[in-house]
Amino acid sequence: MIKHNIIVFFRSIKRSKSSFLINMIGLSTGMACTLLISLWVMDELGVDKFHEKNDRIFQVIEHLNFSDGVQTMIETFGPMAELLVTEFPEVEYASEAIPPSWFGKHNLSTDEKSIKAVGQIVGKDYFNIFSFGLILGNKAQVLKDPNSIVLSKSLAISLFGTTENSIGKAISFEEDKQFMVSGVYEDTPSNSTIQFDFALSSHAYKDLPPWNSLHSWNGSGPQVYVLLKEGTNINAFNEKVDRLRKSTNEKSIRTAVLVPFSKHYLHGTYENGKQVGGRIQYVKLFSIIALIILVIACINFMNLSTARATKRLKEIGVKKAVGANRRIFITQFLGESLLMAFMALIFSVTMVTLFLPQFNVIVGKQLALTFSANLIFIILGITIFTGIIAGSYPAIYLSGFNAITILKGKLDQSLGEIWTRKGLVIIQFSLSIVLIASVLVVYKQMQYVQNQNLGYEQDNIVHFNLEGQIKKQREAFIAELKKLPGIQNASSTTHNMVGHNWSVGLDWEGRDERNIAFQVAGVDYDFIETMDMDIVAGRGFSREFGADSTGLVFNQTAIQTMNIKDPIGKIVRGFYGEGTIIGVVKDFHFKSLHDKVEPLFMTMMPQATKKIMARIEAGMEKEVLAEIQHLYKTFNPSLPFEYEFLDKNFQKLYKSEQRVASLSKYFAGLAVLISCLGLFGLVIFTIERRRKEISIRKVLGQKASQITVMLSSEFAKLVLASAIIALPIAYLLISNWLSSFSYHISLNFWYFLSAGLLAMVIAMLTVGSQTISAANKNPVGGLREE
Repeated sequence: MIKHNIIVFFRSIKRSKSSFLINMIGLSTGMACTLLISLWVMDELGVDKFHEKNDRIFQVIEHLNFSDGVQTMIETFGPMAELLVTEFPEVEYASEAIPPSWFGKHNLSTDEKSIKAVGQIVGKDYFNIFSFGLILGNKAQVLKDPNSIVLSKSLAISLFGTTENSIGKAISFEEDKQFMVSGVYEDTPSNSTIQFDFALSSHAYKDLPPWNSLHSWNGSGPQVYVLLKEGTNINAFNEKVDRLRKSTNEKSIRTAVLVPFSKHYLHGTYENGKQVGGRIQYVKLFSIIALIILVIACINFMNLSTARATKRLKEIGVKKAVGANRRIFITQFLGESLLMAFMALIFSVTMVTLFLPQFNVIVGKQLALTFSANLIFIILGITIFTGIIAGSYPAIYLSGFNAITILKGKLDQSLGEIWTRKGLVIIQFSLSIVLIASVLVVYKQMQYVQNQNLGYEQDNIVHFNLEGQIKKQREAFIAELKKLPGIQNASSTTHNMVGHNWSVGLDWEGRDERNIAFQVAGVDYDFIETMDMDIVAGRGFSREFGADSTGLVFNQTAIQTMNIKDPIGKIVRGFYGEGTIIGVVKDFHFKSLHDKVEPLFMTMMPQATKKIMARIEAGMEKEVLAEIQHLYKTFNPSLPFEYEFLDKNFQKLYKSEQRVASLSKYFAGLAVLISCLGLFGLVIFTIERRRKEISIRKVLGQKASQITVMLSSEFAKLVLASAIIALPIAYLLISNWLSSFSYHISLNFWYFLSAGLLAMVIAMLTVGSQTISAANKNPVGGLREE
């Protein structure tokens, strides 16, 4: 019987080649999209989960209870790590860390080579917590010596040519300090959020002010990781940690809590102290998109299978007459659908193999089609799901025909069948229109983000690290930099103008009981002028005023939050002592537009600045960068010159959104393409079924244009109904996405109207090519058919 059904299946394909081709293209494309998204989702869900003791690794975060709400930060105080190990037997290991995102790139050199690499400062038990496998060295010993450095395999090979000869070798750090190589670890995998080339011991930075918070309760900046012992009740333990944290400072507004480390990547967004999402929202979004595309492809199969039921009526009638029951037919048609799905699987895997490199470029990953047990399970799941969903309705529909009615040739299409098929088309195009509208709005929001006035001029600002001799001769370097042709201004700062810096509390006359967090930017002279910020009251920092060492410049939001009407000259007290407000600048964005502008003040901290900011005259970038590099080399002959442009860094804040925009564009296009394939097949079938009607109309004098309109209007009504259903749904979904931005576009009606019109145009182009051809054919051929 199985052999017979397979033979019948291939004969059916031979008789209906166009339907088979449309179904195969639709199913294989839908499955390929689903498989690509599944690879991405699997990778996202696996980030940071490769550590051997992943389920016991936690990170200390802190909630700051301010008057206007709760702020959550992943930083805490360095001494927290040692205190947790000392006070709680539940803690197996704990380690403080200045992460790569803060510590950044630094120059490492030997007698023969000089390389810039990304590093971090960590506690002695860091490698006991995380499974960054050591190739050389003992994980319990490699960071005990303050003068030790642990290298990645790639960095060790780059510096010494091999890993074996690296242990015990000396490395010069920023031409200022010597470290000895104590260990080598495997390169960090791509699914790790912590990407670093070397690690230094936190004890090496015990006495340096910029990282004083590693060993002090007076500031924040480090992150603290904890490995708990098996069986620890995390809720009860968190209560103990919070009590311990409060004992260090009874007046503190901070609340400490441990959260699973590997969950932070996907669930790292907090609002008012509560976890509200993160990248998991994009994982859910693309999982839904994959399902939508697969369903659209399945609908094609359903529609074309039921529409062409008349081709198989005699087969069904004869089999029923000789005793075949409904179960046999359902089994046969579901089997054909599953066979079609497995055939489509072969094509979809081929498509994925071809397009995976380009897909990796779009998503910024290194995905590979390796047939692991999990992936095979997912592929089989997608294939079986597709086969059953696509074949379920045709199987039930075709198996329900009455044998006598079929053999007498009295079978007509029921109203229910017609409306079911039309309903499936409406569902297809509704889903496609939702995707089209979403892509339009995401694109407009990204344009808005890129063109938004940030409160300063970010174009043509180049920045690079203060390092080596430049750090020691900062004033002389900046003075020489300003003399270069094409340099409009230059300064230095502790804040890279992108993202969170550090927060402090302040006191002032008239302050109420509210706790307010102020972002701090340490700057040098000419910083405000270099960034082209607008001063709305008072003045900026100037060498003409000797008191500027205690002068402070606030942004507008800070002054409004402090409720000070005449701020200039007011005294403010903070962690650094007393300061005087000398100016107010117009609000500027230093985080993404997801976040509101926070209170911020700038203070003169030239000795603590970390970056040089220089404004280049437009059109002279290439020539000026060459001059800057030459000047840089006169101060740091052995260090490589690396720079970045500020506007490019700001765009990186929207890396996830930009990838969503790119992927949505491609997937929306594919959804529309698959929908149009199904529509194309239905049009061919409809024209074939109404061929005699069209011929009679032409003989009776109806024009080709009238026939074209008649045939096209039926499908136009379906697309119009789809738009009416889709646009409210699209509005709700898009409004929810835009609400994640504190600053976003207004939702204009034309976005949704454009999506509906675009879908209509595409559908009519699909329909029109066939209806025009049918309307212009000679009616004699249609009338001669029996």
